Parts: sequence; C-alpha cells; structure tokens
Amino acid sequence: MVTVNNVSEIAALMGDPARASMLSLLMDGRAHTASELALAAGVTAQTASGHLARMVDASLLAARAQGRNRFYRLASGDVAHAMETLMALAGTRAAPASRNAAWRRDPDLRFCRTCYDHLAGQIGLAVTDSLTRHGHLEPKGARDWSLTPSGEIFCTRLGVDLAGARAAHTRHFARQCLDWSERRPHISGALGSAIADTFFKKGWAERMRRGRTVRLTDSGRRALSSHFGTSLS
Repeated sequence: MVTVNNVSEIAALMGDPARASMLSLLMDGRAHTASELALAAGVTAQTASGHLARMVDASLLAARAQGRNRFYRLASGDVAHAMETLMALAGTRAAPASRNAAWRRDPDLRFCRTCYDHLAGQIGLAVTDSLTRHGHLEPKGARDWSLTPSGEIFCTRLGVDLAGARAAHTRHFARQCLDWSERRPHISGALGSAIADTFFKKGWAERMRRGRTVRLTDSGRRALSSHFGTSLS
C-alpha cells in the first residue's frame, strides 16, 4: 500500500536540484557514468555518489558496473513518465519562469526529442494525433490507450515490433505521457518505445550524440506525410 510517507520520500528525492538535474540528463534514455551525472548536477564526485546511491535504493535508478565505471539509467518508464509530468507542471508557472523554459531556449528540443525511450515534442504528438485521428488508438481509462484492430494492422505494416512490445510484461503497453512542452499526452510505454525504434531503425530519425534532441531526416519527413498524413512546415 502506498502511504503519504512513501509519496513524500520519492517527491523529496526527485525534488532536490542536484538529483533533479541527474534525472533530467537520464531522460535521454542512455546510461551515464557517475562523473557525467556529477558534472550535469554541478556537484563533486563524492556528493554525486551519495545522491546516486539514494536514488538506486529508492528504485528511481538502476546501476551496472562495466570495467572501472559504473553506469546509471532510469529504473523504468514510470520514472520517466513522472519526470515528464513534473516538467509539464513546472512549465505552467508564472510567465517569467515559462519564458526560460528549455524548449524556448532550444526549439529543436521542442520539435523532436526522446522522453526516456519514446518520441516526444511536436513529432511525438504528431504521431500520437495521427494514430488517434485514424482510429488506431483509443483512450483506455485516464492514463492509457488501447490499440484497435486497425491499429494492429497499421503498426504491423509499418514494421513496429508488436510482439516484442507485448512481451514486455513489466511495463505498461500504451501509456499516456504528458508532454512537458506541448502540454498534451504523447504515447509512451512498450508501444511508444517500439514506434520510436521503428523510426530509428528505418532511418526516419537520428539521435544526437548529446542530450535528448532527435533529428528528423528527410525520409522521416516523407514517412510522416505518407504513413501518418502529417505535413511539416
């Protein structure tokens, strides 16, 4: 049973500025070393080690050793979903704060980015809107989507690994994740991850070497038009 103390503990862990900076960096879906996370948080290696240990103990992060380094990543998509929601809520504050929002400083981040392992930003919303507009996705309660029979056919033809997505029993299949720059839900969960993988494997999108920004290729723009009925200016 989730208690108020449980909620308070997790909120406190995520709310510390240094730890929030680390979690934000890990939203790119990659694993990072303790030194990289310390640099992002602006703290010493020793301080970072303490923060990371606490987040691992709270199941916010997962860690693995490789050689002399220890790599950290978000423990689950639920952690990423919570971070994205917090970012969206933070963006609803007074105008002076919203003018400094990351997507205003970097329009590429708003256009297309990763949210853990799925697509977010304007492209993530364009894909989600297309799937719902064509009846491939339907709301399932307040927090999930259901893939319709036509959606099954569409995703199969597109090359989305539905079998692999359904085999991921430890996570939600099609989750609604509140997009922090667009303020509407994009598709996450195992299906969102499988759709993003399709974009990357087909060369429709490319991860940038640093950060969460994703570049949509020319073939990706054509695919959005031909497969999703979405035209970009």
